[in-house]
Amino acid sequence: MPLSGTIVKQVNIKSDSDMFHETFRYRPYHISQMSPDGKPQVVKEVIEAIDKENKLVRFKVTEGDIMEAYKTFAITIRVDTHGEENVVTCTLDYEKVNEYIPNPDRLMELVLIVAKDVETYHLLHLQPN
Repeated sequence: MPLSGTIVKQVNIKSDSDMFHETFRYRPYHISQMSPDGKPQVVKEVIEAIDKENKLVRFKVTEGDIMEAYKTFAITIRVDTHGEENVVTCTLDYEKVNEYIPNPDRLMELVLIVAKDVETYHLLHLQPN
């Protein structure tokens, strides 16, 4: 079983793609208020890359609970518009500390839930009617 890998999932959103991207780009500290469910955990990340044109933000985790299981961990959020649809592509790149650590499938589920929670927040509070 390889120690490093990549997981990619997509989710459609109805909220504005620019607004969604700007939340992750400029206000990632608001995300916990937009998606306040679950057991509190500690994570410290740095924004490793921003691509405004492609609406992409990449976070590299540097400290926290996740780093007990993973040597490296990065999350990339990209928003693409296809006609009337906005598609969020979430990518997890990771390296496990050993072969007994499971792949971060549950963390990907959490990232997708957070993406939908951010969408819901935008639809309820920020988008014009």
